[in-house]
Amino acid sequence: MHHVRLGRSAVTTTRLSFGGAAIGNLFTAVDDATAAAAVDAAWTAGIRTFDTAPHYGLGLSERRLGTALHGRPRAEYQLSTKVGRLLDPVSEPAGDDLAHGFAVPATHRRRWDFSADGVRRGLEQSLLRLGTDRVDTVYLHDPDDHLDQALTEAYPALDQLRSEGVIGAIGAGMNQSAALTRVVRETDVDVVLLAGRYTLLDQSALADLLPAASERGVSVVIGGVFNSGLLADPRPGATFDYAAAAPELVERALRMQEVCARHGVPLRAAAVRFAFGHPAVAGVLVGARNAEEITDAARQFGLPIPPGLWDELKTSGLLPAGVPVPKDGT
Repeated sequence: MHHVRLGRSAVTTTRLSFGGAAIGNLFTAVDDATAAAAVDAAWTAGIRTFDTAPHYGLGLSERRLGTALHGRPRAEYQLSTKVGRLLDPVSEPAGDDLAHGFAVPATHRRRWDFSADGVRRGLEQSLLRLGTDRVDTVYLHDPDDHLDQALTEAYPALDQLRSEGVIGAIGAGMNQSAALTRVVRETDVDVVLLAGRYTLLDQSALADLLPAASERGVSVVIGGVFNSGLLADPRPGATFDYAAAAPELVERALRMQEVCARHGVPLRAAAVRFAFGHPAVAGVLVGARNAEEITDAARQFGLPIPPGLWDELKTSGLLPAGVPVPKDGT
């Protein structure tokens, strides 16, 4: 699978990368064997970029990903995690973590910390959970309500670690483009991870983040390309950004599916490939909880997309006329 350099760093990403939230028991539990099989299937498919975070299952995703990658040549894959939430153990664990979206015992309490010390301690804890001595990329994770501290304290700490060679690249990850645009303009990050805001159904990042990233030489990785489900399986009751999709969105997704079918392409394939039409996009991150899901994503990613499909989506009004779309071989 093709590798692309992240910004001005020496770190690369495969065009398709593995997102580790689901193997942290996002919404529903998966067992250790299923999680390991998902990582194995990603490797078999040629994916060599793996992303996780302390937030995902109170560290479960990091532990599982580290275990699954153990023994593989470290120089052959890229590993990213995130900072901004410290995990404090609770003295008497009770209940689960489903209030935060993860089907795990509530053994820890998350604490926001974008201070320089918090960044260093968070990274140290992540390395222990991952069972490795280094990660390639570290993202500021969801600093939406802590942006000033993230820019003035967390980012300089990561910049120092980058200059020392401890990490290879700095990023920031959010599900909104406005704050990420500020990060791109006010720092020297190498990459930003944007979830759900540059998809077949939502191109809002075209107004701010993507032009800014192109101007500044910052790579963009797109997550949430299925908008949490609607673009994977459009139907009444499907989810859009983790809530029930509005009827008009369901109708639009179903019409897109009809266009794709006329061109012999699954909607999932168009959803995975769409973002690559913009030159700032280096890769797409897909979450998977089992081998079947990531194998399917890789298969969809590899399908040829007839240019006429994009043309019809535009002429039918399902995509704006000026949206960039992938060229042959992208």
